[in-house]
Amino acid sequence: MSDATFGMGFGFGGVLGSALEAFGPLCVGIDPHDFLLEEWGLPSSAAGVREFGLRAVDAAAGRAGIVKPQVAFFERFGSAGYAALEEVLRAARTAGLITIADAKRGDIDTSLAGYTEAWLTPGSPLEADAVTINPFQGVGSLESAMEYAADNGKGIFVLAATSNPEAAGLQSARVASVTVSRAIIDGVSAFNAGRAGEGPIGSIGVVLGATVDFTALGVDVHTPHSPALPVLAPGFGHQGAKATDVRRLFGALAPFTLVSESRSLLQAGPRGLATAIDARAAELRAALG
Repeated sequence: MSDATFGMGFGFGGVLGSALEAFGPLCVGIDPHDFLLEEWGLPSSAAGVREFGLRAVDAAAGRAGIVKPQVAFFERFGSAGYAALEEVLRAARTAGLITIADAKRGDIDTSLAGYTEAWLTPGSPLEADAVTINPFQGVGSLESAMEYAADNGKGIFVLAATSNPEAAGLQSARVASVTVSRAIIDGVSAFNAGRAGEGPIGSIGVVLGATVDFTALGVDVHTPHSPALPVLAPGFGHQGAKATDVRRLFGALAPFTLVSESRSLLQAGPRGLATAIDARAAELRAALG
């Protein structure tokens, strides 16, 4: 990370910068698929996803700076699944890990406020450091949520260019003179610019899939943002993108890109996960210099 100067900063951007400096960009996805639960010798139940999540947290602690539980895999077990997720999030915070709740919530501003309070209120049972948000109702509908996050030292990652093939037509559609993806990125960057005094890294970021054709979606990865724009980048490992390609794929955004991997690491099993995380973290640090 030698080409990025983070400084202390404030809020989520400052915390994220410190984690990048200390551990590099690896973000360990906690995705307890049924096939992984079976491979780990765990039941497909709330108790199973709880144990899976806690073991993943233990393996990541001190080796990576960030974990990202996929909320859907816990939510499917109802209130017991949420209780399991609350425990996993609490354990991750206690271990000093940044937590990103991959919930992909989205709604009009008043309803979104409820989701935001649930995931980003300090002391909330579901408290995370950041949450993923779907901007289908328009970036403007996210304004109060982004303000709430920034005011409480939290972060949001707004879906902008996702790697699923069904998204390409919608995300490449044009809003005025730019694509939907570009409009989302511009809106997030403008919000961060309005709070530039809080530090060199914005508290609000975007989700950009590593397997996406950025040119086709009108996404410019070559021009830096001020404050820096955090990027959550799924698509590495099992989905095909290589850790060594971060700089080539994300250009000027690379120093602030979180490389999210789940299945490619989790398939190492509970005994091999810590070693797999160590190896991937070292690979990424070497790739980014």
